[in-house]
Amino acid sequence: QEQLVESGGGSVQVGGSLRLSCAFSGYTFSSTSQAWFRQTPGKEREWIACIDSNSNTGYADSVKGRFAISKDNAKNTLYLQMDSLKPEDAAMYYCAGSRYPASCSGYEIVYDYWGQGTQVTVSS
Repeated sequence: QEQLVESGGGSVQVGGSLRLSCAFSGYTFSSTSQAWFRQTPGKEREWIACIDSNSNTGYADSVKGRFAISKDNAKNTLYLQMDSLKPEDAAMYYCAGSRYPASCSGYEIVYDYWGQGTQVTVSS
């Protein structure tokens, strides 16, 4: 059974950095696509970044140039390096994975598996 477990969230000051990790198990990691989303209370879940099996990446405009998605196929682990954090980056962050090979996408429907989320707080 597929399982995704996020870690690395926490509290950071404005301008600081965090690195989120998402460990996948029971899942064909290398040939599929993965993504990060985030959500704040009262708002819809927002796509942040994606990476496909060829390591092609995509980013939302809100994080482009500040966040970097990567993955380690040997460790079945997805990462999100977040730099220059802003108060508006505070949210619950979720990792997601597609069941089948797919292009990097910001559409939730592409992703079949989801983690439970890790909280990021940014304080001034």
